[in-house]
Amino acid sequence: MNLLLSLSKSIDALNERIGVTISWALLVAVLICSGNAMVRYLFNTSSNAWLEIQWYLFGAIFLLASSYTLKRNEHVRIDVIVGHLSKRAQAWIDILGFLFFMLPVTALILYFALPYALESVRNQEVSSNAGGLIVWPAKILIPVGFLLLTLQGISELIKRIGFLMGKVDASAFEKQQVTPVEHIAVVAAANADSPPDPRHAPMNDPLRDPLHDPSPETLPTTARDAAPGSINTSITGSATGNSTGNVAGA
Repeated sequence: MNLLLSLSKSIDALNERIGVTISWALLVAVLICSGNAMVRYLFNTSSNAWLEIQWYLFGAIFLLASSYTLKRNEHVRIDVIVGHLSKRAQAWIDILGFLFFMLPVTALILYFALPYALESVRNQEVSSNAGGLIVWPAKILIPVGFLLLTLQGISELIKRIGFLMGKVDASAFEKQQVTPVEHIAVVAAANADSPPDPRHAPMNDPLRDPLHDPSPETLPTTARDAAPGSINTSITGSATGNSTGNVAGA
């Protein structure tokens, strides 16, 4: 089993690297699409080659990144019932799904796609559109993509079996998502670590009302620059003088 787990890690690393690399093709496709549209509207000209390379890039993204998506468990799933089952029951359902549905289908597509791509390579197939690109590199992506998807399916199968045997943690194949409760806890922790904002404090809070804040920052500049003893003396003297004057006047 340890050998199979090592094989699974190698497959995961391969598809991880391919998925991260091919993600840049999306940016390239967007730039080409935008540039082609600008040239068409500004100069009233275009090229079939620039249109077809967009299709090739999108095909490469979906075919080569599907195994990476499976590794991250990000494919669309309807877990209305399965989501309420135990982890072991979910692992068993995944095993049956891989064995009787996914792997047979990917193997069947790979069986038919390989000679289809090789025939295109043999004939050096090109686009039927004027000024189009060669087609056989795009057709090679079909068996390559399904080969990677088949390998990742085998890796996921190994991880589920390893989980049932107690050798793999469920986090190795679970979809990583943050629940609303976890999100609220993260926000609360971030707010607790940050200093309070005086603008959000109540009106009678020392943070908002400087009259209740004896800190030096709220005192006038002359008083803040003076020594603490002189401030107390001047305040006391002023109060005493005012009281004496009031009594004398009376």
